[in-house]
Amino acid sequence: MGIIIKSEREIALMRQAGRIVGAVLDILMKQVKPGMKTKELDAIAGREVEKLGGKPSFKGYRGFPANLCVSVNDQIVHGIPGERVLRQGDIVSLDMGATFKGFQGDAAVTVGVGEISPQARELVATTEDVLKAGIAAARSGARLGDISAAIQNHAESKGYSVVREYTGHGIGRELHEEPQIPNFGPAGTGPVLKKGMTLALEPMINAGDWRTKVGDDQWTVLTADGSLSAHFEHTIAITDGEAEILTSREGVYA
Repeated sequence: MGIIIKSEREIALMRQAGRIVGAVLDILMKQVKPGMKTKELDAIAGREVEKLGGKPSFKGYRGFPANLCVSVNDQIVHGIPGERVLRQGDIVSLDMGATFKGFQGDAAVTVGVGEISPQARELVATTEDVLKAGIAAARSGARLGDISAAIQNHAESKGYSVVREYTGHGIGRELHEEPQIPNFGPAGTGPVLKKGMTLALEPMINAGDWRTKVGDDQWTVLTADGSLSAHFEHTIAITDGEAEILTSREGVYA
């Protein structure tokens, strides 16, 4: 299947799915605190998505057992929430999706638990800036590789590495559609971006090496060297000008 161009009606429905995701992530970010279990965040996510008229996208997707991915410290992505207790100084990546009338929104943030180290704070801030760089490159007439290059160049200019085995993706009626969007690679390559394309950009940035490993649960992805990792994601729509962010959080990217 090729890249799907969405109609205005389809993007409007994705906009609502994105609003749900953004609102729930905003709630979760304010709830994160030392002493709570990661499964408590999952319960909040499931409850709040339903309240807002959506359905969690992740639960049951390819067998994933939770509403929310919660990845702590050296965990990059796909962490299964459970009995783990968050501790002062941890960083936590929260990744979630929601469906609304058959259309998807998908976003992620990384937050600190209480006061975090200057090194962790810099990694988190840089990863958010890396996402902004990718979004800025996502314009009609540009190429997909321009997004990848913008992400890689910004991350590596700050001394961080970019996870290579896991990528961004197209999104719409399905959570994962064409194209795959690597967080690395040369500018000026890949398909031309066109108005109506909807993409989920999600840089995963490591403080150490880019290599990864999969945990014993066969879901959680970790840094191979045990270094910290941060993850930010937005669902966007390509327009005639700047990309529209469909998963904005309250007060963010307004």
